[in-house]
Amino acid sequence: MRLGTVIGPVWGARHADGLHAHKLLRIALDSGAEVVAVDGLRAGPGDRVLVAHGSRVRDLTVGETVADKDVVVALVDGVEVEA
Repeated sequence: MRLGTVIGPVWGARHADGLHAHKLLRIALDSGAEVVAVDGLRAGPGDRVLVAHGSRVRDLTVGETVADKDVVVALVDGVEVEA
């Protein structure tokens, strides 16, 4: 799982059948990378989120017909970092 911040939505005129009912979000990960993830939690720009990757998490959260393995699984209220 990876922490990140939602940059904004990703829009497309056409997409895979399994994505019709799902919103896609562009997310800046804390590692410096970016990812596009399926959102089932109504996250929005600026929200801190936890992104999980894999077919198992996808199947359990948004369904096996979704054509993306990155899924927003939590809206993050805070992170505690030990010094």
